[in-house]
Amino acid sequence: MTHTRYAFAKANWHADIVSRALDGFLELIPPEQVDVFDVPGAFELPLLARDLAASGRYAAVAAAAFVVDGGIYRHDFVAQAVVDGLMRAGMDTGVPVLSVSLTPHQYQETAHHDAIFKAHFVEKGREAARAALMIGRTRAQLAA
Repeated sequence: MTHTRYAFAKANWHADIVSRALDGFLELIPPEQVDVFDVPGAFELPLLARDLAASGRYAAVAAAAFVVDGGIYRHDFVAQAVVDGLMRAGMDTGVPVLSVSLTPHQYQETAHHDAIFKAHFVEKGREAARAALMIGRTRAQLAA
């Protein structure tokens, strides 16, 4: 059975930046085919992505987050756990789980950096949409 619905999960941390990935995703995949889900932060994404993928409702699941160095903990550990969890969710369910989870080396909450990363997230959202469509076509060819 071919699914034409997609799930897009996004972290609310830095929502003004992260939500731009959804904007890019919706440039290529019609909004009526996308269900959007919010989680508090990046760390919660893999569990929801796995549940969405396991539901059997979606051709692919995209997960977006912005993990920055807050100076309190090692953000690279969180970022690695998130990406590993998203990969495992896809491997365990057989449904593509696409990461739009970014971890910049340098980020400061300035208008300049915000503008750079908002634009970057739009492009990363487009890339996730292209990947979702491409893997869907490839898997359909394999099934034929």
